[in-house]
Amino acid sequence: MDGFAETLSALRWWHDAGVDMLVDDAPRDWLRPASQVVIAPPPPPVMADHPVAAPPADTLPDTLDAYVAWCADPAIFPELGPARVCAAGDPASGVMMLGDMPEPGDFDAGQLMSGDLGRLFDRILAAIGRDRASVYLAALCPARPASGRIAPATAAALVRAARHHVALAAPKVLLLMGKEAITAFGLDWPHARGHAHIINHDHGMTTAIATFHPRMLPQSPARKADLWADLRLLLEELDR
Repeated sequence: MDGFAETLSALRWWHDAGVDMLVDDAPRDWLRPASQVVIAPPPPPVMADHPVAAPPADTLPDTLDAYVAWCADPAIFPELGPARVCAAGDPASGVMMLGDMPEPGDFDAGQLMSGDLGRLFDRILAAIGRDRASVYLAALCPARPASGRIAPATAAALVRAARHHVALAAPKVLLLMGKEAITAFGLDWPHARGHAHIINHDHGMTTAIATFHPRMLPQSPARKADLWADLRLLLEELDR
């Protein structure tokens, strides 16, 4: 007799014996009158081990220094964890560069764009006559989620905060690097490349240029020419 036949035979035996329902592990007095049966309240919900995403305060910091400190606070976006990499550079340089999130090694390095990617980024800056001290480098998300992706539940609050960040920095030109940073400002990737965009915010308007994130270049060397074209567009806007 195979396993299925044995199981079916056992079920038939229980049916013939009068078993017509499942019972709980705890004993039950089946002879107690129905009027005396006490229905226990349902158990309280089990709380998740990880913190629930908390939206940022309704009133965001009103100065750039306060914003950077606010963004570094683990109590802000607690679902991202305590490790943060904040913006750095010179906000008065006129150039703000915004990526999506830190790289895995950025936390140990204490800066965005570290390691091999950082060396590539430094060469990109040198090609336009800049260095890290003469741009303002930031990320849409100040931490790196374990999945390497920004969760939809957190994305809207991060976008709101990033747009406020740009408004406080007030760069002459904003370079948006990668799909997540580009779409955060309502632009269509990849069609946003090739021309300047005007982004409206509470403090006025900012010119934005869309381009690839530098991490794409080692995977797609052909994109170097496209990135250079975008950087030339950035230089043209700075000269206006």
